[in-house]
Amino acid sequence: MNPDFLNAFTQPSTLDRFLTEDVLAKGEKRKLIKPTSSSNPKLEELKLFLTDWINRTLKQEHIVVKSLEEDLYDGLVLHHLLENLGSLKLDVEKIALTEKKQRQKLSVILEVVAKCLQLEESQLKWSVESILAKDLLSTLHLLVAIAKHFEPTLALPPNVQVETITIETTSRGLKTSNAVEYITENKENIGAQSNDAFDELFNCAPDKLDAVKKALLQFVDQHVGKLGLNVKDIETQFSDGVILLLLTGQLEGYFLNLRNFFLTPASTMEMLHNVNLALELLAEGGLLNFPVNSEDIVNGDTKATMRVLYSLYSKYRTKEA
Repeated sequence: MNPDFLNAFTQPSTLDRFLTEDVLAKGEKRKLIKPTSSSNPKLEELKLFLTDWINRTLKQEHIVVKSLEEDLYDGLVLHHLLENLGSLKLDVEKIALTEKKQRQKLSVILEVVAKCLQLEESQLKWSVESILAKDLLSTLHLLVAIAKHFEPTLALPPNVQVETITIETTSRGLKTSNAVEYITENKENIGAQSNDAFDELFNCAPDKLDAVKKALLQFVDQHVGKLGLNVKDIETQFSDGVILLLLTGQLEGYFLNLRNFFLTPASTMEMLHNVNLALELLAEGGLLNFPVNSEDIVNGDTKATMRVLYSLYSKYRTKEA
């Protein structure tokens, strides 16, 4: 027998789960996170991040989540989360006490999620049964998908992967297979992925553009507001490089000598000097690892400016979280 299959049952939680369930039907599959990944620090980071995000989002509802598996399986938290994030009105009771009602409730919720995310059934990495069974892998996939759709600027911990074991019943008995599965994006090239995300945002989701701008402007204001500045317009207020330089100085603790840049640039050349200096400082600090055309920033290219701001936003929100 496959040794990984035996190893999977050395953990009491996994063993108890299977002992209390019916025997797998022929052809049925179950995918589990292997015990070797259950204590993965990046996995724990993602769980804590999502838990904190849900609790912040539902603070006004007086809902506190402590365990993603234990607190989300009945659909109550998911119901509140979707109504809060997407202003969705779900035609289902808030509280479902019996397993039958919980299954019905989850069916409605997950159908709405699939419709919002425009996913076919074959693309789903969760199901009513897996969420109801308190399956951590399915629950994480579902929450990450919801977060990415409704809050695209949320700085989810990247590169979270787990080892999984899939158990399947066949005519010859139990069959197992192992795999490595990503829960959040593998950002080997952050710049390329950032470009793809903003291309998609501008081309396919213009309705979310204002929300992303608002989040970025709030982030900028949070830091440059300490200098008495108020930033309201991404299209115009970053083109001379001044705000970008001052933001970089605030984030990285730089002392910017006024002789090194133009505080009130009077020409395109002076604006280019400021923007180039800001991009150099960002690159040196490891905050920008994709190419940026400084002329695009000076010319007020919204997409180029937002990509730079998002690079800062994602790194510093991760640190702050």
